[in-house]
Amino acid sequence: MTLKKRDFPEVGELVIATPTKIYDHGAYVNLDEFDKVGYVPIGEVASTWVKNIRDYIKEGHKLVLKVIRVDEKKGHIDLSLKKVTDRERKEKLIQWKRSKKAEKILEEAALELKKTMKEAIEKVGIPLEDRFGDLYAAMEASVVNGPKALVEVGISEAWAKKIYEIAKHHIELPTVKISGILTLKSTKPRGMEDIKTALLLGEEKEGVEITNLGSPRYRIEVTARDYKTAEAILKETVDKIINKITELGGTGSFTR
Repeated sequence: MTLKKRDFPEVGELVIATPTKIYDHGAYVNLDEFDKVGYVPIGEVASTWVKNIRDYIKEGHKLVLKVIRVDEKKGHIDLSLKKVTDRERKEKLIQWKRSKKAEKILEEAALELKKTMKEAIEKVGIPLEDRFGDLYAAMEASVVNGPKALVEVGISEAWAKKIYEIAKHHIELPTVKISGILTLKSTKPRGMEDIKTALLLGEEKEGVEITNLGSPRYRIEVTARDYKTAEAILKETVDKIINKITELGGTGSFTR
């Protein structure tokens, strides 16, 4: 979904639609992202014979459809359900939900700043879409890097701060997890205390969790925004722990 409204979708485009009238020969739907009505012929409902179209299309239930014909002069838009793959359906729904959430955040920011939604779209929404590709991505960037991520692309400080304040409560950043097993041993009189000291060094890093699997094995798990960052944190943490236990007279090893 884009804030730059177009009159018609393009052939091949995936759209979100809400069925309004269902007949034996096909179904009429409202296109959620366009102020238009489209039609799904019975032959475009499924790849197999359709005994009852209502087994596939129900009034009020959201659908992901593919545009197969557009006649702008007549205002006709033909759509297909069967030409949409499961992957396309999932990705489109995720994109649509992200866009709706981003628009809601923008609307809330406008309300708190006592601005109109029209002004919010023109001064903030469209410029951010142009720079980040979509509005949700821009708001993700603000959650990660703070208001400066928006100020740096020309958004006023007031708008940037307000969007950041609201977005950080509504946007959950994607993360990845990696893990491995630490084996720590010590025959020193204070061996267990030394192992605990070494492990505490590892837990100082944000996103690191260490679990006792039964001495001498410990599971270390790292959560980060991407695999490259996670791998770097894991290596740094493991090196720090093993160096510390070695310094205290013990031994350590790590396996994935």
